[in-house]
Amino acid sequence: MITGIPLVDVVRSGFVESVHSGHLVILDAVELGQPGQPMFPRSSNKPLQAVGMRRLGLDVPARHLALAAASHSGEAAHIEGVRAMLASGGLGEGDLGCPPAWSLDETARRAWPEPRRITMNCSGKHAAMLLTCRVNGWSTKNYLEADHPLHRSLRATVEDLAGEAVAHVGVDGCGAPLFALSLAGLARGYRRIAMAQNSPERDVADAMRAYPNLVAGTGRAATQLMAGIPGLIAKDGAEGVFAAALPDGTAVAVKIDDGAQRAAELAAIAGLRTVTTAPVLEELATAPVFGGGEPVGEIRFRSGLL
Repeated sequence: MITGIPLVDVVRSGFVESVHSGHLVILDAVELGQPGQPMFPRSSNKPLQAVGMRRLGLDVPARHLALAAASHSGEAAHIEGVRAMLASGGLGEGDLGCPPAWSLDETARRAWPEPRRITMNCSGKHAAMLLTCRVNGWSTKNYLEADHPLHRSLRATVEDLAGEAVAHVGVDGCGAPLFALSLAGLARGYRRIAMAQNSPERDVADAMRAYPNLVAGTGRAATQLMAGIPGLIAKDGAEGVFAAALPDGTAVAVKIDDGAQRAAELAAIAGLRTVTTAPVLEELATAPVFGGGEPVGEIRFRSGLL
């Protein structure tokens, strides 16, 4: 992958301690780094895949559709929702193909004696995949194989929404096929979803907007941004990916070279601040750096780039 440009500085006691380089695109407005090169969007692909499942006949309540697009924190509402999704198709936790993992939320983690499949942050997506297979009469035993009809169809949807061909197929951390796109293609996909009317795309957008707490979780940037900015859809992805879009067609996507999520969130927020104002953007525009338990600096998007 071609290295991007310095985007985010970590400042301690007035001294730049670390720098995160990467790539940022605001569609039709700004390109920093190389947003046209292929990369793995990781879980930022989930809203696009949720659209694909909706197109394939997945018929679930909005709160469950939000979980289909989620990287949830494993809080009680998340686990209850995934269980209900599975039960609606006569399925159980043992049918999930994702690996066991701890809840992302530290408080929720204490409620479990060991990592579970259902507490894995992708279990909502996997439950939706299983239900989509049931609707279409496809096998649920091998639903993670890249040549399964489910993933052949989801790839076609991702390509349609992104307006480009998938550059590479890998295996995501949850075991599902992972489709590589350019950062610009990811942003185009989010624009399509955010602007949609009366379509599977609109269903996914409305679900994410209605249940931002299910898409991520307590204290997480995607949830806070969607709760604080009317009409926004936003989703993080592992290895420093973040994407967001507004109903007016504004779409922002970020990939950080070193995979730092803290930098991806701040860069995406900086991009959003160029096109909209909301108190939550000001609240999240920087993150504190601590020394001796007290704030001694901040993590911030590099000035002068936007």
